[in-house]
Amino acid sequence: MAELFADTSGWGNLLDAAQPYHSLAVSIYRAARHEGRKVVTTNYIIAELIALMARPLRIPRPMVIAFVESLRTSPNVEIVHIDQDLDSQAWGLLKSRPDKEWSLTDCASFVVMKRRGILEALTTDHHFEQAGFVRLLK
Repeated sequence: MAELFADTSGWGNLLDAAQPYHSLAVSIYRAARHEGRKVVTTNYIIAELIALMARPLRIPRPMVIAFVESLRTSPNVEIVHIDQDLDSQAWGLLKSRPDKEWSLTDCASFVVMKRRGILEALTTDHHFEQAGFVRLLK
């Protein structure tokens, strides 16, 4: 079964009902779980997500911690930890594409997705399309 990658904006839309793609994100996430698809994300994305949830979403800290704990303990979610090798590859990708405004987190995500053969991303970020992946929230 193909895995699904979740980016910061995907988690944000899933969590916050006020976000423009909340309903679509919930539908895609539920379908993935129903189909037995693993949702893959990274510790870099979790770090960004915590910042997003604090500001600008202004989600209370106990809710932030509870949500991240639910991701960390879910059998349906795998958090890939960016090690030195992955970080080096992501940095190399970032340096090789000065024509793009990709972040280091984006590049790490692209490296993980390519390594695992993941094509679809729960994200609103058009950078995933620039890198050749399918953006599901648009």
